[in-house]
Amino acid sequence: MSKGSVLPQYIAGLSASFGALCMGASIGWSSPVESMITQSYDYGFTITSSQFGWISSLLTLGATVICIPIGFSIDWIGRRPTMLALIPPYMVGWVLMIWANNVAMLYCGRFILGMCGGAFCVTAPMYCTEISQTALRGTIGAFFQLLIVSGVFYGYLVGAFLPLLTINILCAILPLIFALVHFFMPESPVYLAIKGRNEDAAAALQWLRGKDADIDDEFKEIMEETQRQNDQPKTNILVALRRPIVLKGLGIAVLLQVFQQWTGINAILFYSSSIFEDTGSGISGSLASIIIGVTQVLSTLVGVLIIDKAGRRILLLVSGLLMAVTTALMGVYFQLKESSPGSMDNFGWLPISSICIFIVFFSIGFGPVPWLVMAELFSEDVKSVAGSIAGTSNWLSAFMVTLLFPILKEGIGPGPTFWIFTVIAVLSFLYSLFFVPETKGKTIIEIQHILSGGKMPKTEDETVKT
Repeated sequence: MSKGSVLPQYIAGLSASFGALCMGASIGWSSPVESMITQSYDYGFTITSSQFGWISSLLTLGATVICIPIGFSIDWIGRRPTMLALIPPYMVGWVLMIWANNVAMLYCGRFILGMCGGAFCVTAPMYCTEISQTALRGTIGAFFQLLIVSGVFYGYLVGAFLPLLTINILCAILPLIFALVHFFMPESPVYLAIKGRNEDAAAALQWLRGKDADIDDEFKEIMEETQRQNDQPKTNILVALRRPIVLKGLGIAVLLQVFQQWTGINAILFYSSSIFEDTGSGISGSLASIIIGVTQVLSTLVGVLIIDKAGRRILLLVSGLLMAVTTALMGVYFQLKESSPGSMDNFGWLPISSICIFIVFFSIGFGPVPWLVMAELFSEDVKSVAGSIAGTSNWLSAFMVTLLFPILKEGIGPGPTFWIFTVIAVLSFLYSLFFVPETKGKTIIEIQHILSGGKMPKTEDETVKT
């Protein structure tokens, strides 16, 4: 009996997650082009700082408004077709960015790019968890975050060395690469089984496990879960979402997404150049952005490698604690710098190292885990819409943080602004400690049992250890 290969699962997971790289490039675009379009006027027209704030934040607003509608599309036409259908509007968004001759075109372009990227943020994690074996679900589910931060780094890198037009073109080709690769991937076997396409589901599962793999037991589990869902009385989605077990899972998924954003990650990414220039460290904003990008990619890669070994909850706890410490240090630095000019001239390394440490621990915990847990907590009948609600909370939070950060920095100062992030990071630690269940290595039935208040028996590995 052949166990098959994990390589097809990795290929399919990476191809779906490439959509996250497209969104990451759009996020990373903002930091290096800020001075190009607000000071050098590379577009050929004036863009004020407040207008640039909207250009940055409209990306996240676009992602906010699309998440719930895309949840219905996922169930209607499928995971793979939904992602492929995003490519034409993605190209429209970049065409507007490339040939913009007024601020309104930039607003529209960024909003469309945000909608397409936000749709990937709901669809890709769901696809990745559904194509994966239980033992690989954490690793493949975390590909999404790895590709987002790789996209951010890509945006930083091309932005540091190339002119604006070239930057836009190099970002615009990414969705085309996604379409070329993902076109050849299979649909989710779980979705096909739900739709009664059993032969197609078996063929997709066989492709994902390898042509010589024995898929009988796994396919039987998929069909049994599908049958269990089909045997339940058909209810309106709004009624299904009010089930206590769904509300509990939704509360966990939404709050993890909110904490992910309100600890300040997108504020740091969108405005990294100006933050580093404010320190007076002598490091240029573009170089600092590259340092941030490299740090984030490498630490997220570490998170991908350990997430199925360490578990989701412990990574959230370590992440929340260290984010609190580092944002507190950033707050102290900027507060002292503001209250006593010149006193911190020799401490420019402090915010730089603090931000890098913040990004390391964000990237192994609150970066990948909320997206993964969002795709793990829900049964198939509510997964798409519940995941869409969680995704909406993420991008709405990102929009608010991105828009409010420069306003708060100007109004109350950078020190107190970072301390707000510190308080939220402490709350994220406490919430993870007391309310977030461990989902590592558990099937959907076992996760639902935990959410309903039951306790799972020890796994075989845990029994051996004791």
